[in-house]
Parts: sequence; structure tokens; C-alpha cells
Amino acid sequence: MTKMKLKHPPLFLASKSPRRQELLSLAGIEFSLIDVDVEEIHPVDMDIEDVPEYLARLKAEAAMPLLKNDELVIAADSVVILHDRIYGKPASEEEAIEMISALAGKHHLVITGVFIGNHSRGEGFSDFTSVWLDPMTTEEITYYIRTCSPMDKAGSYGIQDWIGWAKVSRIEGSYANVMGLPVHKVYEVLSAWNA
Repeated sequence: MTKMKLKHPPLFLASKSPRRQELLSLAGIEFSLIDVDVEEIHPVDMDIEDVPEYLARLKAEAAMPLLKNDELVIAADSVVILHDRIYGKPASEEEAIEMISALAGKHHLVITGVFIGNHSRGEGFSDFTSVWLDPMTTEEITYYIRTCSPMDKAGSYGIQDWIGWAKVSRIEGSYANVMGLPVHKVYEVLSAWNA
């Protein structure tokens, strides 16, 4: 079976995330990888819901000098928010345990900010998904962290892993957004890019 392929300018993904690469591929969006390193720091007084799009824009802007005029870059950043606190990627196994312990038994918000652009224009947007995580025992949390390698994931979990099947009871919004990229919105923006 042939895949639906989207027509758009040459696209470069400024992300090392295997999940974002998988999501773009599954949607029939062709891309190449571009490697940029950006310190993910945002202004302390920034509205918490604006942080992911701001960080996505930083990554995209770091890649712009490497692009030709007819090429596009896409960058994204995801955060987990609980009680007005951002839960990013854990720095240690202990921090991962603390994060999952805080999220377990509660409802939290996942925001992914995206920026798509080139030398002449850009478009940024965010997508919001609510996630309900069931209570978890210490044994379950330890099992998850030691077997599913969540150290590169915001909030220390991946919805596509064991925790998503066994402990996420409900979501409102895009499942792909929780994985790290609101593909439906990306598809819409790219579809209209040259329209």
C-alpha cells in the first residue's frame, strides 16, 4: 500500500526525538534531520503555557542559518504541567521517581509548542492535551522507570509505553500531542504552506 504523501518545501526536523520522527513518517510527511543544540531556557516571567512554543522557536531559529531559501524547519518542545509547575525531562532516576509520584492519581496538562518556518516567514502554535493518570504504587513507578527508559521524556513518561496502556485512564485532546507532536496541526500548516 502506498502512503499518502504531503507536498511541501523540503522540510528539516530540528529534533533528536525518535517519537517525533516516527509521527511525521506515519503521517506521510517527508523530512530530513538537522542537528542543533539549544539551551532550553525561557524568561522567568513568561506565561507557563507560552513556554513550549517559545522553546520550539529557539530551536528553529538555531537551525535557520543552515537552511537554503526554499527549505523549511520544524521544531517542537513538550512540557507536562501540574499545579502551575513545568515538569520537563528528569535529570536523574530519583527526579523521575519524584515526577511520576507527583503526577500519579492526578490530572495534568501536556502542551507541545511547534514552530515551522524559513528565512521569510514562520508559524508557531501550541496544542493542549489533558491526561488522567491513575494512582501508582512505588513498585509500579520503579518498574516503569527501570524498564521503559523515560529519561528523555517530559514528565518522565511516554504515553506510548507501559504507563500509557496500564495507567492512563483518560485523555482529552490529541494522543500524538502527548507523544511529542500534534501531527494533525503540523499537517494542516504544511498543507496550506504554498496554497
